[in-house]
Amino acid sequence: MSSSISMSEIIISNEAEHHHESSNNMRNSKWVMDVKEKLDKIDKSNEVDEWKKICIYRIPACVKDLNRKAFNPQAVSFGPYHHGDGHLKQMEEHKHRSLLHFLKRSTIPIESYMDALHRVGKHLVDSYDWLDEASDDYRDQYGNYTDQFLQLMMLDGCFMLEILRTATETSDDYASNDPIFSSHGKLNIMPYVRRDMLMLQNQLPMLLLDTLLAVENGGKPKDEESLNKIIVKFCTQNTLTRSLGRCLHVVDVYRKNLLQEPRHKVLHQTHSYSRDDTVESSFEIIRSARELYEAGIRFKTSKTVHLTDISFRGGVLRLPEILVDDTTESTFLNLMAYERFHVGEGSEVTAYIFFMDRIIDSAKDVSLLHSKGIIKNALGSDKEVAKLFNELSKDVAPDDSLDYVHKEVSDYCKKKWNEWRANLIHTYFRSPWAVLSVLAAIFLMALTIVQTVYAIHPASP
Repeated sequence: MSSSISMSEIIISNEAEHHHESSNNMRNSKWVMDVKEKLDKIDKSNEVDEWKKICIYRIPACVKDLNRKAFNPQAVSFGPYHHGDGHLKQMEEHKHRSLLHFLKRSTIPIESYMDALHRVGKHLVDSYDWLDEASDDYRDQYGNYTDQFLQLMMLDGCFMLEILRTATETSDDYASNDPIFSSHGKLNIMPYVRRDMLMLQNQLPMLLLDTLLAVENGGKPKDEESLNKIIVKFCTQNTLTRSLGRCLHVVDVYRKNLLQEPRHKVLHQTHSYSRDDTVESSFEIIRSARELYEAGIRFKTSKTVHLTDISFRGGVLRLPEILVDDTTESTFLNLMAYERFHVGEGSEVTAYIFFMDRIIDSAKDVSLLHSKGIIKNALGSDKEVAKLFNELSKDVAPDDSLDYVHKEVSDYCKKKWNEWRANLIHTYFRSPWAVLSVLAAIFLMALTIVQTVYAIHPASP
C-alpha cells in the first residue's frame, strides 16, 4: 500500500514539474512576447491613423462567394492581390513591353522613378488591407515595403498609365499590329481591361500614378484633376466636367463621377420629414414601378445622370438614366463593396441600388422604365435586367438614404383618388381585352339609356 502511494506521489510530482516547465515555455513563447510588445504600443489615436491609410481591400469570402467572377479579374492584375494568378500571366509580357515604351518615351532613367517610389513606398504598401501569403514578398515583419513590392508598383503603374492614355492620346511608338495598343487591341481587349480596372481588389493607389507622372513631368506634380479626367474618359467615354478632388484609386474616381457634388446635395434637398419619419417609412411596402404608374405617378429622366439625382414632386418621379450591360453587375458590386469596407465614404451607390430593387419586381417594370428613357437595356431581355437589380442587393445592409422619397411616393399613392384610380386600372384595364369589355359595357349601357329615353318620350310625328 505504501509503495502504491509513493508511486502516485511520484507521478503527481512529475506532472507538476512538467506543467511548470510548459508554463514557463508558454510564458517565454514568441507569440506571448509579441502580444505583450503590441499591448504596450496599442493606442486608439494610432489605430485611427492606421485604418485611414487603407483604401484597397481584399473582399472576404462571405461577399465574394455570391459572385466570384464579379470580384476576380479575368484579363489583367493590378497590384499584389492577384499578381501571379495563373490565368492572368499572359498579360505580364505585355506589361514589361509597355514599361519599355513608357521609359523610352519619357527619356528619364528608371533609377529616378524607383527613387521616387522609395520615398512613398511605405504609404503605398499601407494602402493595402491584407497581403496574406504574399506578405513576405511585399511587406517585411516590420510592415515595411520590399524591393519586390516597388518593382511590382513600377511595372503595374506604368502599364495602367499606358492603358489610360489610349483614351485621350494617340501613340505611334507601338506596332500597328500590337495585340494591346493597336486599334484592334483597343476594340477587342480594352473592354476586358476596363472591367478589371473597376474591381476593388485590383486597384493601384492614386499616389503611385501621381508619383510616376510627376517624375515624367520633370519632378513637377501634375494637377490631380488631369489624371481624374483621363480615368473618367477611359472608363465612361465621357468628359469630366467638374472637379472630383483628391481620389484614392480608379474605383474612387469612377464612383465620385457617378454621384452629385457636393455629396447628399440631391439626396436631401427636397424632403421635409424628420429622421423618425424616415425610419418609419422604411417598413412600408414600396410598390413596383408598374403599380406606381397605375396610381398616377409619372416617370421622367432626371436632369443629370448622377445616381443621387432622384426626386419626387407633383406626382413625377425623376430617375437618372442608366445603361445596363454585361459589366453593370460587376461594377456595382465592387462600388458597393468599396462603400461597405471604406468607413466614412458614404453609401449613395448602395442607396440607389436598393431604390431600384424596390421598384423593379418584374420585366414589366423594366419595360416601363425603358419606355420612359430611364433604363437603356444593352443586356438582353427585360427579365434579365429585373433579375440583375433584384440580385445586386442580396446580403447588403439596407440603406435608408432615399426613404424620404419612398415616403413621399407612398403618401401620394394613399390619397383617395389615386387609390381609386389604381384599383380601377388594376381591375378593369390590365389588358386590351379588359379595356374592350369595359368599353363594350359602357356602349351597351349608353344604348340602353337612349332606348329607354325614346320609349318614354317617343319622337313626335
